[in-house]
Amino acid sequence: MLTGLPPLVSPQTRLLILGSFPGVASLAAQQYYGHPRNHFWSILRALWGGDVPVEGADSYARRCDWLLAHGLGVWDVYASCEREGSLDSRIRNAVVNDFSALRQSCPALEAIAHNGGESFRHSVHTRQLGLPVYRLPSTSPANASWSFERKLKAWREVFEQHGLVG
Repeated sequence: MLTGLPPLVSPQTRLLILGSFPGVASLAAQQYYGHPRNHFWSILRALWGGDVPVEGADSYARRCDWLLAHGLGVWDVYASCEREGSLDSRIRNAVVNDFSALRQSCPALEAIAHNGGESFRHSVHTRQLGLPVYRLPSTSPANASWSFERKLKAWREVFEQHGLVG
């Protein structure tokens, strides 16, 4: 059984991005969106600009601080699961995270955005928080049918609705 990463949130989190479960590269690095071809961090750089390091010993911590400072949070729908490889289609015996405490740890939370279809399958759980819930195109390299530009446009629309881009 694989165990996911803890939520990356703060009291200032206004929009929470929910993935499905970290891939092999992310689990090995203990970092959200750790695969070098995943578009997550590139989309944020395109939306917010800035010179955020992608290399170096403290680059992940600096990226996390940058993300949190913009009112964004990150977590996954699954707390644990069995899976060989990184594909969502290989997830078995998954345990869904408990989202009930999110309102206390994130009092400014305005909305949830699911990063991809597997995550969105659990929108029934996140809708119980009484917040807007969105389905975003997956930033995974496995989602090759969507270009970077098309993903960026969809993400920008949601971020603009919640004041996360100027």
